[in-house]
Amino acid sequence: MTAPQSPSPHPVVADFIAHRPLLKRAAWRWMGDRDLADDVMQEAYMKLMQSTPPSGVQQPVAYCMRVVQHLCIDHLRRRKTEQQLRGEADEGLDLEAVTGTPEHQAIGRQLLQCVDRCLRGLPARTRQAFVLHRVHGHTQQEVAQRLGVSTPLVNAMVQDAMRALTRCPELGRSN
Repeated sequence: MTAPQSPSPHPVVADFIAHRPLLKRAAWRWMGDRDLADDVMQEAYMKLMQSTPPSGVQQPVAYCMRVVQHLCIDHLRRRKTEQQLRGEADEGLDLEAVTGTPEHQAIGRQLLQCVDRCLRGLPARTRQAFVLHRVHGHTQQEVAQRLGVSTPLVNAMVQDAMRALTRCPELGRSN
């Protein structure tokens, strides 16, 4: 008796595997970092394995390149947003002066309470997406799977939460 064979991958996945070095070089050029390029390549492979490409793909390598390019753009946007948010959070703070004194700890608790109050004004799912992504460090794709929604929707919910926080008068950032 022969062992059952696993289903062969979609032809686009086979082309992805065959042209991986070319795709990885492109990801590295776009990302400027080999480790990030590896992350993008892994994410692209998973995306191609989990989905069915549109019917009638005439140029599978070009399709794979487009998937890699879009994921690179997503990663770069996310990194830019995170850098902006870190910069805004660090404005006016002398990080070396924060020594963990009881006074600083009390201020930190008050700040967290303000953030919590602002987030409570959001829909529960938006709040949960924000906390999972920004606080617990889950990727947007992981959050999407956990909440049963699309990754773009998770991105929109996280952005909504960030906008709510920047407008929160308790945090002294009303625009």
